[in-house]
Amino acid sequence: MERLHELKNGTDIRGVSLDNKERPVNLTTNEVKLISKGFYEWLQNNKKEKNLKVAVGCDSRLSGEDFKKEVINTLLAYGAKVYDCKMATTPAMFMTTVIEDYNCDGAIMITASHLPYYYNGLKFFTKDGGVDKKDIDEIINFSVNNSLKESNDGRLEAKRLIDDYSNILVDKIRTAVNSKKNYNKPLEGLNIIVDAGNGSGGFFASKVLEELGANTNGSQFLNPDGNFPNHIPNPENKEAIESICKAVIKNKSDLGIIFDTDVDRAAIVDKYGNPINKDALIALISVIILNEYPSSSIVTDSITTDGLSRFIEKLGGKHHRFKRGYKNVINEGIRLNEENEECHLAIETSGHAAIKENYFLDDGAFLVSKILVYVAKLAEKGQDIGELIKDLEEPLESIEYRINIDRENYREFGEGILKDLEECIKKSNEFKLPKKNYEGVRVICDSPIHNGWFLLRLSLHEPLLALNIQSDVKDGVKNIEEFIKQFLANYKLQF
Repeated sequence: MERLHELKNGTDIRGVSLDNKERPVNLTTNEVKLISKGFYEWLQNNKKEKNLKVAVGCDSRLSGEDFKKEVINTLLAYGAKVYDCKMATTPAMFMTTVIEDYNCDGAIMITASHLPYYYNGLKFFTKDGGVDKKDIDEIINFSVNNSLKESNDGRLEAKRLIDDYSNILVDKIRTAVNSKKNYNKPLEGLNIIVDAGNGSGGFFASKVLEELGANTNGSQFLNPDGNFPNHIPNPENKEAIESICKAVIKNKSDLGIIFDTDVDRAAIVDKYGNPINKDALIALISVIILNEYPSSSIVTDSITTDGLSRFIEKLGGKHHRFKRGYKNVINEGIRLNEENEECHLAIETSGHAAIKENYFLDDGAFLVSKILVYVAKLAEKGQDIGELIKDLEEPLESIEYRINIDRENYREFGEGILKDLEECIKKSNEFKLPKKNYEGVRVICDSPIHNGWFLLRLSLHEPLLALNIQSDVKDGVKNIEEFIKQFLANYKLQF
């Protein structure tokens, strides 16, 4: 059981699946078989039914096809009806549980998101969405203490999921734009390029954009290749963003789109080659959501800027700054709605964006589709999408540090530091704490030489403290750093 628990990564399974020079292999078809069996019994236990319908798909990772075959054969052996969805995206796999022609009881996506080529993993879905941490523990327990009996009732059917999913997106965009000029081709006359990073998002160029009339010449790295030979498929990666920005400028495109490996995240680039990601992406989709749902709360992770808060509030929205971790952000959005606080958007700076109308599913393709509606409408007026966020205030200075804690009891030690920092700030005449804060210690630094803020928090998965500092004055970050360095010296920590 211990080796399976070591594969737990928050709300999914991840491990090293290929020989490499960095890490030993710990995820093989043996582990995949055990965990698939555990998921199916867990699903049966929750549904109180036996022969269930499960969809299986993978991204472009080199071990994906072998793992997919193992998952399918395991499920068939225990009586499941299995849909082989071939190469797919993580959000599309969830949609197999809600699309009428599929109506699956569960789904398994084989992916390790943006991690290096030698990783792979499993993500699990039910009709309620992606499984939570406690569900993963239960699935692993079923994997070890499995009581399933083999059956001859299993059936396999191949499905063209990406075609079906693309058609859904195309229909949504056409309906929302409702172009009087060209209903079927609302993106005609626009050059919109895609960078799929050799992941599974290349379909978006041909099956969505071109169907809507866009010219996609200049798109890059659309072919699936699990070696990821061009750049890491990650909208947060500096090299990846630089690549799509250069492509937009070179091709004189109207818009650039970049996805991560399994398309649950995205970012865009305006026609001037400016990236719209992180806070800018949150601001852009907030404009769209608040136009449709005025006064909605917008849930984000903890490292968003004060400028973003002011931007959202000027639009009439409420900025609810929560914790890091996309699942934390999404669950907080769901919780607010359950408590009758209207929330239509939960988004992390990483590009995970979950929208209420789309089952609170973090879906990069759906996020981009919402934006494309406004791209089309603005284009008819001769305007650019970037104009929607021209009033977003950017910090003058910004920096992030990761401070290692070289101790076995790093979490307890780190929590002690955060508690001491909070007490220190309470006694300070120079700094103060915000009224609400949900992660780490966020500090307001509003004196003239600081004019900014910092956030010190424990990493979700690693033995380190993450430090974000921003300032709106020259040398403000340096001045804030001086205080933090003096404070951390008491614990023999430095950065």
